[in-house]
Amino acid sequence: METSLLTQLAGAEFAPKTTYLNTSSCGLLPRRTVEAVKALVDDNASGAGPGAGSFDVVDAARSRFAALVGVGPDRVATGSSVAVHVGLIAASLRAGSEVLVPEGEFSSVVGPFAARRDLRMRYVPLDGMAEAVRPATALVALSSVQSADGRLADLDAVRAAAAAHGARVLLDATQSAGWLPLDAGAYDYTVTGGFKFLLCPRGTSFLTVTEEAQETLPPLFAGWVAAEDRWNSTYGPIDRLAATARRFDEAPAFLAYHGAEHSLALLAEIGIDAVHAHDTALAARFRTGLAAIGHEPVPGGTAVVAVPGLGSREPALARAGIAVSHRAGNLRAAFHLYNTQADVDRALEVLAG
Repeated sequence: METSLLTQLAGAEFAPKTTYLNTSSCGLLPRRTVEAVKALVDDNASGAGPGAGSFDVVDAARSRFAALVGVGPDRVATGSSVAVHVGLIAASLRAGSEVLVPEGEFSSVVGPFAARRDLRMRYVPLDGMAEAVRPATALVALSSVQSADGRLADLDAVRAAAAAHGARVLLDATQSAGWLPLDAGAYDYTVTGGFKFLLCPRGTSFLTVTEEAQETLPPLFAGWVAAEDRWNSTYGPIDRLAATARRFDEAPAFLAYHGAEHSLALLAEIGIDAVHAHDTALAARFRTGLAAIGHEPVPGGTAVVAVPGLGSREPALARAGIAVSHRAGNLRAAFHLYNTQADVDRALEVLAG
């Protein structure tokens, strides 16, 4: 998609009232998404609809997400949070298994494994992940883009090292899906929170699982929504769970998913490659501008820009109508399709004082 068309579509869907550079915390909702959520709210308030929401809509969101990350919908489970998906994977590991994670990794990726107490956790620097994989490693778990500072992992090297030692790989794509092209089929598992760069309401998350890895996960969420025949499985033991990754579904937050279908459709219309080009160009402009005014950002080429030691400026930026975040001492700004060069320059102007 041409930049002018992306800008036109983004202008029709978004109307931020601040200089919003905080997508790494929460993405803005498109107008079409808001309208879909409001429509279901009205139905639920009036009793006009058939129930709390539609499983057809949930399955449509599943299919749209699958298309964005390059897998079939049979490999996608839906849920409400990354930590729940990671907990399912953690439950599948044998006691004593080694889990390799980066130092400073987001807690939803680390916590479910560490909380078991009977797994061997090993923490290494992000740039040493591939070299740290060893024959004893059962699972490598990491984010494609680090939440605290926007660094991009060397994913090709990590996958190659894991394959050489027979380890599985879990990738958290929460800070990248929606702007960074992703081949989810290249990983045993991916987990993605939908409320950031995917622009979905909070309460949407996605787990992708290879067909082989599906056989290793325990059906901890064996409620009726995970059954092959949902509506004939509402009482008593479930005769048969879904034959696909849907057997790992949680009961859906329907309001969130009724919106998510439309957010994911918007990203498909624009195209991830176009969003990638737009977001990273703005981030590069911000990095260059920061260096020019004496602030050295964390090096990289992602849509997430972090400046060490500058996190204390977040309140002043907020007072100036600029939304960023303070993470691990860093000032963190994230750029997405509703941002413009004027947003970058406004933030630089305030930081320059």
